Amino acid sequence: MLSLNAYAKINLCLDVVGRLENGYHQVRMIMQTVGIYDTLSFERTTGEIKITSDAGEIPLGEDNLIYKAASLMRERFQIAGGVSVHLEKRIPVAAGMAGGSTDAACTMKAMNLLYDLGLSEEELCTLGVKIGADVPYCILGGTALSEGIGEVLTKLPPMPECVLLVAKPEIGVSTKEVYERIDRHEITDHPDVDGMQRAIAENDLDGVVRRLANVLATVTEEMHPVVQKIREVMLSQGALGSLMSGSGPSTFGIFEKEEMARAAGEQIRELGLARQIYVTKPVSGRE
Repeated sequence: MLSLNAYAKINLCLDVVGRLENGYHQVRMIMQTVGIYDTLSFERTTGEIKITSDAGEIPLGEDNLIYKAASLMRERFQIAGGVSVHLEKRIPVAAGMAGGSTDAACTMKAMNLLYDLGLSEEELCTLGVKIGADVPYCILGGTALSEGIGEVLTKLPPMPECVLLVAKPEIGVSTKEVYERIDRHEITDHPDVDGMQRAIAENDLDGVVRRLANVLATVTEEMHPVVQKIREVMLSQGALGSLMSGSGPSTFGIFEKEEMARAAGEQIRELGLARQIYVTKPVSGRE
């Protein structure tokens, strides 16, 4: 039995800079691993790929990214055996936190270990993009600049120390729909991605907070005003800054003190804006 943790991410900034002919969007974004994670347990088998989970809301068949990752590894390296995977789900589903992508990344790492493939991180990342644009980042982890469709990664120094409050409202957001809507908008206010990199390099939390930006937030907040309400509550309760992650609807706030983050989380819960609420921190290393 091999057990690994698959960590969620947030976006400190997210810019869409173009669209390719195949429909993929070109992005520039700063990604950050956070201490919210799924736990996956793996066993080699002589049979096929089997997935079980304590979460009732996710498919466990061929549409699951865990299945796709294991299947890709088997096909690419002509692995005769199978794998049994049990997923303990803690990352919110359809939340803009790469929950499916990080489980896929974790599965690729596990197959590499279980079957002694000896693949480097770089080789895993090259394969991972075939599963999804966020998978290479989830293999890398930590703080990183993500470009291209998400597969061109530059490792950055750790994010300045802080406390993070993450709230996921009781709605699902279609990433595809959000990107389709952003295509109909002209983006005139682009995030300062280079400035965010400098702030991180200088360990300047105030500089990070000033540059929090996500071009998808306007679209998602139009569709789901609860996202903006959560952000407003976080700021009113002492957050230094607040931003939606990815295509949403998860929203995070940056706090200096844990007690302030917990108080803001309670306020969000009492107002009925979200039930899935987490107080966590940035994760700089990887398992």
